[in-house]
Amino acid sequence: MIGKLSGTLSEKNPPQVLVDCQGVGYEVDVPMSTFYNLPAVGEKVSLLTHFVVREDAQILYGFGSSEERAAFRQLIKISGVGPRMALGVLSGMSVAELAQAITLQEAGRLVKIPGIGKKTAERLLLELKGKMGADMGPATASAADSTQNDILQALVALGYSDKEAALSLKALPAGVGVSEGIKFALKALAR
Repeated sequence: MIGKLSGTLSEKNPPQVLVDCQGVGYEVDVPMSTFYNLPAVGEKVSLLTHFVVREDAQILYGFGSSEERAAFRQLIKISGVGPRMALGVLSGMSVAELAQAITLQEAGRLVKIPGIGKKTAERLLLELKGKMGADMGPATASAADSTQNDILQALVALGYSDKEAALSLKALPAGVGVSEGIKFALKALAR
């Protein structure tokens, strides 16, 4: 099995890259989170990989971090979730966001990813509960996580995107309550 590639980045055609390793070019499919963090063409690159052999193809998937690869491997273990869908999930949200969605059992965040319907999102949450969400700590969210989640949900309900809402949460002071947190976040978003 090919576990890692190190070489020169020869081509970038989302979601695929070509990595030249000592004269051999490997086509590697990568999630967009990895793609955006790649160096320029002609630069050195190192990717962790997952090699899939099927009856009709041999496909190499690449990842910028071991966490991404581990999440990919957990996703493809689920019945009905193939490598393409797993790449789509990792392209639509970071590993930390996925773990948080699993811990808090938020199907709504997964449904926003193209190709993921309500039933698939619920199956993902059910199958991954205790496997990925555990990375975030205990299965029950702490009070601070609960407060941040409530603020995030309120901002999304007001029409802000998940990214905008999540960015505004970073500026919140520690230990802030829900109503005060919403006020702080709205002020940050108004800038």
